[in-house]
This record gives sequence, structure tokens and C-alpha cells, in this order.
Amino acid sequence: MENRNINHRHRGEEEREDRFAGLRQVLNVVFMLGAIVGVLLYMGYNQQTGIIVILAAMVLKFIECVLRLIK
Repeated sequence: MENRNINHRHRGEEEREDRFAGLRQVLNVVFMLGAIVGVLLYMGYNQQTGIIVILAAMVLKFIECVLRLIK
């Protein structure tokens, strides 16, 4: 019979608490807002300014990804 366990962790392996969960959520919200503002700036005001804002938002997303990896 198939193992229908949707949790892909090994049995007996304890799930570690994510100590960066709150910080990651804040970084994600700031990333999303930055991306939206960057696109709006790119389309409506100045392309160079929009690109800079989008790249700054992407740096925040990379930081969030690193925090997710190191838990």
C-alpha cells in the first residue's frame, strides 16, 4: 500500500521551529510592495527609477530565501 503521508519529512525527524518566520513575512510584504511600486514607476514615471526599485525589492527577496534555507 502506498504511503499517503503528505508530509515528506522522515519519521522521527522533528520539525525545527522557524526562528526567522516573522522577519521573513515582513521581508515578503516589503518585497511585494516594492515590486508593485517599481512596476508602477517603470510604466508611468521613469524606467530607470522603476528598475532600481525592482532590483532593491529583489535583494530583499534573496535575503528572505537565504533565511528560509538556514532556518
